[in-house]
Amino acid sequence: MRFLAILAVKDEGSFLLDWLAHHRAAGISDVLAISNDCSDGTDAMLDRLEALGWLVHQRNPAPHPKGAQWSALKLAERHPLLAAADWVITLDIDEYLNIHVGDHRLPALLAACPDAHALALSWRMFGNCGVMGYCDRPVSEQFLRAAPAEMIWPWRAQMLKTLWRNDGHWAKPGVHRPRAPDPARQNEQIWRDGSGRQLPDAYRSGRLFAPLGQRNWDLAQINHYALGAMQAYVVKAARGRANRDASAFDMSYWVERNFCEEEDRSVLALADVVAPLRAELAADPELAARHAQAVEWRRERFATLMLQEPYRALFGRLLLAPPSRPLAGEAAAVMLGWAQRAAQVERETIAPSPTD
Repeated sequence: MRFLAILAVKDEGSFLLDWLAHHRAAGISDVLAISNDCSDGTDAMLDRLEALGWLVHQRNPAPHPKGAQWSALKLAERHPLLAAADWVITLDIDEYLNIHVGDHRLPALLAACPDAHALALSWRMFGNCGVMGYCDRPVSEQFLRAAPAEMIWPWRAQMLKTLWRNDGHWAKPGVHRPRAPDPARQNEQIWRDGSGRQLPDAYRSGRLFAPLGQRNWDLAQINHYALGAMQAYVVKAARGRANRDASAFDMSYWVERNFCEEEDRSVLALADVVAPLRAELAADPELAARHAQAVEWRRERFATLMLQEPYRALFGRLLLAPPSRPLAGEAAAVMLGWAQRAAQVERETIAPSPTD
């Protein structure tokens, strides 16, 4: 069975080898890596990885009128790797698939949900927890504290990434869920969450987050290392978002993701399988040299940014800010209530009147 991960990257070569080793260990058989105008040598690393048989690389040069991410997905939907895949998931470099059942690989997850057409896997946000300096070490080993299992605000804490069966129910990959469902088969779709529960029919046509206020990852989750070290975050902020319509990487993004409430080492269950794969990558002289170049680029880029007041100010605020406190009880209910009320007003505003 072929499992395809679609990965769009820009200036993330220093994280690439760790991400690849982990996902090969987790059962991803194919990676379509799409690079967007890189300055750190990520594109050259991907060329070498393609030559070594680890992935397929496609360049996605600017301009990107609707954002680099959507442009990359357009390339992916026409690629032969998509047509050949049995299952597909779109992941970012800071997202790690983390399977809790069996041998922690994809076949074990599918065996737990054999009837599913789509598995909606929730993010678990891993906070920065005071780590200032960037270092060349896997994020899965550095950042071990995360958001609590049952959190209803911010709602992004339950956003999902979908592992979907490529059997004709959908025609196109999306950022969080597959797109272009077959209208004749839409009512057949079975969606399950990361705990194996069947999700409501609304997930067949929409929804980007799992049901709020419950544990959604007994079988699997997506570890989301959105922040990383403070120095790495400043570099990320300067790079900008891949989605044209998304908000910037700033203090609001940081505060909504810097949760350090619970320790979670579960992703390290694959460590003994990941280690030899990572060593195999490091053993290639050209790849090792290009990885070292990307690491040095990241350090030099941070030093350059610190000479500019906006980024120096951002770094100072990161140093000042404590980990975020998850909202619970009345405060969480108030925020959720206002969000639901706003959604209702929006629906009523756009709904046609009875006389239309």
